[in-house]
Amino acid sequence: MARGRCHPHALLLLLLAAALAGAPPGGLYSPGDPLVLLQVDTLESSVLNSSSAWLVEFYASWCGHCVHFAPIWRALAADIQEWSPAVNVAVVDCADIANQKMCGKFGITGFPTLKFFKAFSKSPEDGTKIFHPGDSIQNLRQSIITNLEMHKETWPPACPPLEPASVEEIRGFFQTNNVTYLALIFETNESFLGREVTLDMLQYENVAVRRVLSSEEELVKKYGVTAFPSSFLLINNGTFSRIPVQMEARSFYTHFLRRLPGVTRGPYMPTRAPDTPIKTTPIPRKPADRSKVYMADLESALHYALRVEVARFSVLTGERVRALKDFVAVLAKYFPGRPFVQNFLRSVDRWLRNVRGSRIPYSALKLVLTNRKEGQAPAVLSNNVTWVGCQGSEPHFRGYPCSLWTLFHLLTVQATRHRRLGTDPLEVLGAMRGYVQSFFGCRECAQHFEGMAAESMDKVRSVDEAALWLWSRHNRVNARLAGTATEDPQFPKLQWPPPELCHPCHSVVKRRQVWDEAAVLQFLKAYFSPINIFLNYTEPETALVVRRSREAKEGAGEWAMGVGMEVGGSERRGFSGPRKPSIVRMNPKMQELEEDIVDLDSFSELHYKSKALKAAAVAANKGHQLSKRDTIPLLLADDSHQAFDYAAAWERLRQRGLGSKQLIGALEEDEGDTLRRSHWFRMLGVGFSHLDVSLCIILYFLSSMCLLGMYTFFRMRTRHRKGRPSFPTA
Repeated sequence: MARGRCHPHALLLLLLAAALAGAPPGGLYSPGDPLVLLQVDTLESSVLNSSSAWLVEFYASWCGHCVHFAPIWRALAADIQEWSPAVNVAVVDCADIANQKMCGKFGITGFPTLKFFKAFSKSPEDGTKIFHPGDSIQNLRQSIITNLEMHKETWPPACPPLEPASVEEIRGFFQTNNVTYLALIFETNESFLGREVTLDMLQYENVAVRRVLSSEEELVKKYGVTAFPSSFLLINNGTFSRIPVQMEARSFYTHFLRRLPGVTRGPYMPTRAPDTPIKTTPIPRKPADRSKVYMADLESALHYALRVEVARFSVLTGERVRALKDFVAVLAKYFPGRPFVQNFLRSVDRWLRNVRGSRIPYSALKLVLTNRKEGQAPAVLSNNVTWVGCQGSEPHFRGYPCSLWTLFHLLTVQATRHRRLGTDPLEVLGAMRGYVQSFFGCRECAQHFEGMAAESMDKVRSVDEAALWLWSRHNRVNARLAGTATEDPQFPKLQWPPPELCHPCHSVVKRRQVWDEAAVLQFLKAYFSPINIFLNYTEPETALVVRRSREAKEGAGEWAMGVGMEVGGSERRGFSGPRKPSIVRMNPKMQELEEDIVDLDSFSELHYKSKALKAAAVAANKGHQLSKRDTIPLLLADDSHQAFDYAAAWERLRQRGLGSKQLIGALEEDEGDTLRRSHWFRMLGVGFSHLDVSLCIILYFLSSMCLLGMYTFFRMRTRHRKGRPSFPTA
């Protein structure tokens, strides 16, 4: 029976199959993979000042392209693990909260990013980005060799020479090298075969490999080389012969050389990062109803989009500045969040609107996004990442991409509720497009979205069409990714909404399943309605306010250091957003006495909502206090600071179909004239601190006394003149 030959592609498939078989069930990579898992406390110590070169993949576990690429990277690590200690392969998960700052330090702006660090690299900036056309193992291997040869001044001590051998070197090789065997691989200048075999044999002793170019006519003639590539084995006793292989390929050469008599494996051990346990905390499954939208997902998406995705850029310029302004403006206009979150978005929007120029250092933006300034209206966004409706069966499934889609759908539907004459139907879609193109970490995903947008987004003519356009494109993405490695087996990528959520959305025309777009639009407006957004698992607003106050005090020094920071090419003192008006310009020592000043819009909104909750509490509970779980301090008209269960009370209002302003009239009648007068007196003081009001009172008193003195003076003068004889009398 004839013995079949093994094709190189078959070997590649075997490597991929082995890599897939070893893929960890709970993440993209595991300690059992033939690569180094780096974290925030091991990245710099391993990669910098190392005698080895490093090839590092910076990835995000939620990134779809990273999930697709992981088997290839794992297979590459297995394929070149014999190249250690000259070259090491590693990974860093930038989606891990602990690693995010370090990934920013290494200049990572998209995923996956592959960086080559030469031996003895001194700083993160020494990393060279490797482009991986076709994502093939062969191309990646060749990129490693090319980068090694580009940095010959920092050649890894363990790496053998890869340049072509000369006649003089071969002639005296055994006199200068204590080995038994020398393998000569004859090849053309463009071939990488000789260099790959040289690195494959790096860890084996008593044998050496050198490549000889076809242009070395003397050596070609001496050994009778007639084909390229081909290999000859030289022995230190002066004999030589052609290496008998079935195919002139890398795997056959290494297989033959490793089994020569006297060839042994050296003492090298695979390089590993310091023995640091991978920190994985099991997250209990949160029960979720897929017919509902969860505010925890939406707020987590806001936090991740604004504070993590944008933070990858140390300086925002040009289109990124415009994209961020448009995106935040849409959020401030349409996001139906909790009052403190809405205040947060509006404050960021106002700050961005005040920026002049097309350059924003992220250090300046960070102070606004992290609420590090006291004395402002309550404006807080949680920095927790909590997935509820978007929680996957494993940490790398769903999560942020799911929540971002949910946020986008919500914004397009909210725009249909705020339609006005002349409203731009592309306002929301355009802002989303700019954000994805400028900031979304999965660059391949961003390119796919841009392709869909360029194809048909400009054909949208109304806000209803905008909501349907996004829905249809989301389903197109689901169809493309169904059955791939990015699909969560417990949450298959089906066409949405399924019949059990919206039966009228599905119709049958000529025995074909078709969508009823009118029913779909009606479903979208109901599903993404604020009434269908539930506050389960959100961080209580009282906890947010307390944490914000603590962080603001801790960040006071950081804020002071940010005064005079360059924004948009100009010096702006304390450029954090619009300051509240004050009659007095206080010196730094008096700043400690400055009290919180609430702008009129924010005060009115919180005031009316608090009164509505109070009315709901009285009507529904017959005068009893609501529970104090998940409470928010609200300013009431009777000057009391009572805490109410915001989530429960506001949900009760929604279920009754009532809003805050509908309850104000009845509440005002019950409070009486005295409370109304105190309310309007309090409204007159909005926008001024107590010191401002005190000075106004003092000035009013002094002016009154001055007027009284003037009146008395002229009165007495008039009487005195009337008493003179020359004064005419009636």
